[in-house]
Amino acid sequence: MKEKISDWLNRFLVFDVFVVFFGFLWFVVAVIGRYLGNQEIFEIWYKLWIPVFNPAIGILFLGAFASWLIAKFSPKKTS
Repeated sequence: MKEKISDWLNRFLVFDVFVVFFGFLWFVVAVIGRYLGNQEIFEIWYKLWIPVFNPAIGILFLGAFASWLIAKFSPKKTS
């Protein structure tokens, strides 16, 4: 059962890493666009910061911590 939970958690964290990475790339493009005079890209990113990217970063850290806890307290397999 712990293996299934750990597998599911790891898959979800991989997806979450891509969401966070996409948000970071979008932020870089938005800041460059804002510097060049295009405000719309940054405004759209900023509207999504609180409901999408901020929780994604929090979930990533919480999932990494949970994954560490599962690995620390699960019994070691001897082959």
